[in-house]
Amino acid sequence: MNSFDYIVVGSGSAGSVVAGRLSEDPDCRVLLIEAGSAKKPMNVKIPAAFATQFKTDQDWEYYTEPEPYLDNRVLYHPRAKYLGGCSGMNAMIYIRGSRHDYDSWAKAGATGWSYDEVLPLFKRSENNSRGADEYHGVGGPLHIEDLRSPNPLTETLIEGIESTGLPRNDDFNGAGQVGVGYSQVTHKKGMRWTTADGYVKPALKRPNFTLMTGAHVQRLRVFGDRVVGVEIERDGRWEFIRAKREVVLSAGAFNTPQILMLSGIGPADHLRQHGIMAIVDNPNVGAHLMDHPFYLANFETTAKGTLAGAESPVQLVKYLAARRGLLTSNVAEAQAFFRTRAGEDAPDMQMFAAPAYFWDNGFTTHDKPAYAFALSLVGSLSRGSIRLTSADPKAKVWTRFNYFSEAAEMDSMVAGLERAREIAASAPLRDLTTREIHPGKGVGTSRTDLEAEIRRNVAHTYHPACTARIGTETDGVVDPELRVHGVLGLRVADASVFPTIPHGNTHAPSVLVGEKAADLIRAAK
Repeated sequence: MNSFDYIVVGSGSAGSVVAGRLSEDPDCRVLLIEAGSAKKPMNVKIPAAFATQFKTDQDWEYYTEPEPYLDNRVLYHPRAKYLGGCSGMNAMIYIRGSRHDYDSWAKAGATGWSYDEVLPLFKRSENNSRGADEYHGVGGPLHIEDLRSPNPLTETLIEGIESTGLPRNDDFNGAGQVGVGYSQVTHKKGMRWTTADGYVKPALKRPNFTLMTGAHVQRLRVFGDRVVGVEIERDGRWEFIRAKREVVLSAGAFNTPQILMLSGIGPADHLRQHGIMAIVDNPNVGAHLMDHPFYLANFETTAKGTLAGAESPVQLVKYLAARRGLLTSNVAEAQAFFRTRAGEDAPDMQMFAAPAYFWDNGFTTHDKPAYAFALSLVGSLSRGSIRLTSADPKAKVWTRFNYFSEAAEMDSMVAGLERAREIAASAPLRDLTTREIHPGKGVGTSRTDLEAEIRRNVAHTYHPACTARIGTETDGVVDPELRVHGVLGLRVADASVFPTIPHGNTHAPSVLVGEKAADLIRAAK
């Protein structure tokens, strides 16, 4: 069993999709390799518990280098380490991004990736509880539904956002993004639904599909100009597994460029520093790192029934007995998209509305009920990079995002924070709001005050991307068919291939990449 037609490395939002789809062909043998466990603990199943996974053995637990535009702060960045990857650790929000994202990719050279070309793949992946229409599908592996037990406060938060001039939008994945409304989520009957649930679980019944967990990929093995397989470490032993046709890297925006560089595919000068001979000298590997800067505004409230009571025995019984109640919440129950910059083709700000206090990745609690408006700058511009710290495959990568290296990003975040304060003071919310926790009374309304607060406390939206992006051999790592430049038998399929980061959450676009990769591979067979 040391030879397969296709080897897929990583079982996350894209990898599970690629492996599951390829295994639908009974004439090919597929191996899916995952470094973590196949277990699905309760804190993965329960939607509201996602933050309890952070800094546990379910987490790769990355940290950035000091960020030069954030007062040299080091940011913690969780990445899931188990079957299903970050589809089991995210906030379950189903957002595809804007039409403009995909059309701009295609215009820049990503042939086959325009919105009209990828929409059928989005629809194919879906089993949407609202039914099929022009924009949505049913019968696919990815369950998507409305929240079963939306919090009563969430409707008031939506009304507050509406009062500032935004229209109601019941489908951010439909005709347009602008507006405010409830989130659709990757749930099935109130429980988190991962890509492993949808794509891997059915594949496990097929004799041509093999799942290998607890296996850490050390590097790719290259013979001549072809990738012929992967070297892994499992239970303290090294092993080589051959790929007769192709290897597909789906290890995520951090680990995919790491594996490429460990294998000699990357910036030659950098690889030489770690004693690695460059097989393909490509400085774009690990470059162009993007994410969405993220700021949380929290407010104390007199409203009853917030998520502050989610951990009570009553709520646990409700969840276990009927999959209802506060524990079915994804926390970011509603959202809004709007523009802070004139002339933008897509809304550059995504605001999440949560009937809960949330701060410091969920590690900090508050002793009174609260609600939050979270600002995710989906029109981000700054670029960072991933680099090796060592030739040891188990060493964590060097990471820097350079958030706010572009002044326009700070302009947008200040405008978003001002709007969050305006919403909290609006008629629907002012009588329910007793105190501003963050930014707080000590932070005034001047540009200087707000900018300083943002630099002190901004984080990220858990959306790293673009580190092995689609492009030419001069400006990218893979071609539009996701084949790695300079070698044969190797593709990348995860968020690292995005030419630029989409305007929204990255889970749904990663599923799209998995679906697209499977089609491209099957067409090349």
